[in-house]
Amino acid sequence: MDLTQIQNPGFLKKMSVDELVALSADIREFLIKELSTTGGHIAPNLGVVELTIALHKVFNSPQDKFLWDVGHQSYVHKILTGRAKDFGTLRQYKGLCGFPKRCESEHDVWETGHSSTSLSAAMGMAIARDLKKTKEYIVPIIGDGALTGGMALEALNHIGHEKTDITVILNDNEMSIAPNVGALHNVLGRLRTAGKYHWVKDELEYLLKKIPAVGGKVAATAERLKDSLKYMLVSGVFFEELGFTYLGPVDGHDFESLLENLHYAKKTKGPVLVHVITKKGKGYKPAESDVIGTWHGTGPYKIESGNFVGPASAPPAWSKVISETVRKLAREDSRIVAVTPAMPVGSKLENFAKEFPNRMFDVGIAEQHATTMAAGLATQGMKPFLAIYSTFLQRAYDQVLHDVCRQNLNVFFGIDRAGLVGADGETHQGVFDIAFLRHMPNLVIMMPKDENEGQHMVYTALSYDKGPIALRYPRGNGYGVQMEEELKAIPIGTWETLREGEDAAILTFGTTIPMAMEAAEILAENGISVKVVNARFIKPMDEVYLHELLGANMPVLTIEEACLAGGFGSAVVEFAQEKGYQAKIDRMGIPDVFIEHGSVDKLLEEIGMTTKDTVERVQALLPSKEKRA
Repeated sequence: MDLTQIQNPGFLKKMSVDELVALSADIREFLIKELSTTGGHIAPNLGVVELTIALHKVFNSPQDKFLWDVGHQSYVHKILTGRAKDFGTLRQYKGLCGFPKRCESEHDVWETGHSSTSLSAAMGMAIARDLKKTKEYIVPIIGDGALTGGMALEALNHIGHEKTDITVILNDNEMSIAPNVGALHNVLGRLRTAGKYHWVKDELEYLLKKIPAVGGKVAATAERLKDSLKYMLVSGVFFEELGFTYLGPVDGHDFESLLENLHYAKKTKGPVLVHVITKKGKGYKPAESDVIGTWHGTGPYKIESGNFVGPASAPPAWSKVISETVRKLAREDSRIVAVTPAMPVGSKLENFAKEFPNRMFDVGIAEQHATTMAAGLATQGMKPFLAIYSTFLQRAYDQVLHDVCRQNLNVFFGIDRAGLVGADGETHQGVFDIAFLRHMPNLVIMMPKDENEGQHMVYTALSYDKGPIALRYPRGNGYGVQMEEELKAIPIGTWETLREGEDAAILTFGTTIPMAMEAAEILAENGISVKVVNARFIKPMDEVYLHELLGANMPVLTIEEACLAGGFGSAVVEFAQEKGYQAKIDRMGIPDVFIEHGSVDKLLEEIGMTTKDTVERVQALLPSKEKRA
């Protein structure tokens, strides 16, 4: 079938099971081929082909609302709703988004990217439906990993309490980005082995109805017998105790079973949970056999071999530089422990976990818990390293403020993917952390210019005993600089001069330093001498350095790959105002918009953060040549 000709999912209504099976094969072939060029979330989507087709066959999108939790697994949904023709642009600048996008299609009713939000949004939609007295079905699809998020559990509790008509699809592939952890995962494991529960329960209910009603004693005994059977066959019957009708487990690759249970769910009043067992990566052997999450989201790859396309050799990833330095120091200090909210692979903590299995804690998709747990560790003299993506640290704002900073605890935050991340788009751009952390008392924030300085900053953080400290580092690889053998602490709040200059100064840090250095070179060719400063400590700033610059009335340009509102540049302006300096200050950074997906270079060009822009901004700060003469 030519998938690019699909306009909407209505054609599925008349298809037989055999035709659906053939369509599934076509979709898998299409995904494997297209994603080998663009990259993307291949394993999650290969696992939900039959499930997505069955949902669109049984329900009527967009009247019925599908909410894809996290959104990694929405590609099949995009194909069935008329977007296959755009897959060549997936996750590229101005192209098809890798997540559900409301402006992209009427079938995308909820935008995701972060985990565990679908059930709360579904409850909101269901309440609106009931108030408006309309009849649409609300169908959130959530994975077993996302279900461990606290927000999802809060929503389950509320939905069950209110007995709201919602059909929850639990896509249980036994693995999210990383192997799942936690007691709830164990509950699901027991449910997977208890597939006969509903058949046995229904048979028992039929027999009980034939018992003559000789007083309440027999009826009460019968009810107790049913309850005993329930607890015997399904340990705890977790979802039914929350108020849901539980259907499953259902084979997520068997259309007859899927269709039967989805039709049954439609007829059932109140909240229903359909527990669907799927195989992540199904249909492509390298993705199917992956057990650590390598094929969750990838760059381009060779279809035949499954080898990833990329440079034969490259400098180590920033995540690896940081995690390996933590591991090196952990050999000398038994107080060092690592904590991650479901990102051990992305944060490159696998080696730490192998060497120190008792000091590595993956808490699942639970950023708030991870942060406060790290705080608890710190109260007992431990040195917790919390490896967390910038975009996910947003979910633990109150815990950082209330539990860590307020108590001035020695928690080391490794803020991974700080800055623009490119293809994952606006839900994952790590550009807000400076603004939401800078105002917190007691917190130190730093970012290295290269991986050598990065390893020294890890040493600095784990040597620091005066409160919380955060190290930002970007996605991708380092520069391949020489790594010094002996680690050393960098004095807190100190900057360094990378290039001397007399006419103006550029204050920047991290990924924008090379751009600043290049701009300074171009300006020098035009007779303009620019000082470039590695403002590696974002908080506290180097006030001695600032007094020197601003006191000399030197024009200053600040550059940050982070949002301007409340960012580093704002801190410099605040300092100048408080101290009464009149020097000209300009700021470059992320404007007050959400930055969509695309290559980082393209995105920087779009928002005016290039070498050319830097040169022009410095020139605009300076008086004309006539005035300077």
